[in-house]
Amino acid sequence: HVQLVESGGGSAQAGGSLRLSCEASRQSYCMAWFRQVPGKEREVIATIRVIDGYAIYVDSVRGRFSISLHNAKRTLYLQMNSLQPEDTAMYYCAADPRRISCSEGHVGDVTSYRHWAQGTQVTVS
Repeated sequence: HVQLVESGGGSAQAGGSLRLSCEASRQSYCMAWFRQVPGKEREVIATIRVIDGYAIYVDSVRGRFSISLHNAKRTLYLQMNSLQPEDTAMYYCAADPRRISCSEGHVGDVTSYRHWAQGTQVTVS
């Protein structure tokens, strides 16, 4: 079982930056950041394949957000720049040890990830 603990988040003004961190108890095969606003489904925003660092971003954050791994690939970061009010959401770190979790058709699916952090609120005004 992988335990994930998030930190970071909070409030920022439009155009500002925040960084989220996610500490994992051990390495996974695939890790991701999701976000969710009330009344909507949880959506993927960035994923990373741990073995080689291959990252994927959704269009709404590409060029503004950056996903990365550090500390023996057990600390996942999400650097968020040029924040906009529409980025306001609860952000979740997710991880899965299976190869299929990072495969095409599965990498952006919330059901592909077995392990989840507690979530952290990001508010942009």
